[in-house]
Amino acid sequence: MSLTQPPNCPRRRDHLNARNRALGKAGEELVLHHEKRSLLSAGREDLADRVRWTAIQDGDGYGFDIASYEPDGRERLLEVKTTNGWERTPFHISRNELAVAEARRDDWHLVRVWSFARSPQAYVLRFPLEAHVELTATSFLAGLR
Repeated sequence: MSLTQPPNCPRRRDHLNARNRALGKAGEELVLHHEKRSLLSAGREDLADRVRWTAIQDGDGYGFDIASYEPDGRERLLEVKTTNGWERTPFHISRNELAVAEARRDDWHLVRVWSFARSPQAYVLRFPLEAHVELTATSFLAGLR
């Protein structure tokens, strides 16, 4: 027996994944620069120099994209979610990101960047996310019994 994929299916999915990764990276970069500018405006050049784009410099999987600081020196862990849609466009969040949000609830912030291609806007959500959004399972891990 031979199975075939629908025409262009994998290529389309790869193209969409690459486009979404590029959009996410662009949103992270926008937030990274905003964080540095905010700290510089607050007179905290020392902290602005320590802001770290963890997703790029250290790799994905930390549960946040940017390690930044409040002007008083407290840590700010920023998970950036970017779309070209409006502010209510759904976004994906991983189990790990939710776990880090819970474990580091005082430090963790979800920065929601929307309308990126037209006129980027942003807002911040804090833990518990369930107070602000409806979390819907969209994938499952299936293991053989």
